[in-house]
Amino acid sequence: MQDRAIVEAGLGNSEDRARFLAAASPRSGDWLHALPIAACGLRLDDEAVRVAVGLRLGINLCVPHTCRCGPEVDSRGLQGLTCKLAPGRIARHQVLNDLVLMAFASASITVTKE
Repeated sequence: MQDRAIVEAGLGNSEDRARFLAAASPRSGDWLHALPIAACGLRLDDEAVRVAVGLRLGINLCVPHTCRCGPEVDSRGLQGLTCKLAPGRIARHQVLNDLVLMAFASASITVTKE
């Protein structure tokens, strides 16, 4: 417990503190134990793993640049997580809607997608 307090005291800002607390929370690394089954959408390509680990560690993921939607992107590339023009954003949203629809259907609840 003393080691944890020393690490927490040395964290420079609230973002680093949040990252540390998230990594220290129970079951935070469970995604590493998922079987890479492509048919279930559980297989991450090398780039997805690189970005996931980079975000977890707070390391630089890209060269600073201007996003096509306007704002400056720093070397950590966090803008891509909220960018309205990010590739695949609509497709991921539609897949999530389909999963929710299937969950309701399996519970015999009638739903309609908008």
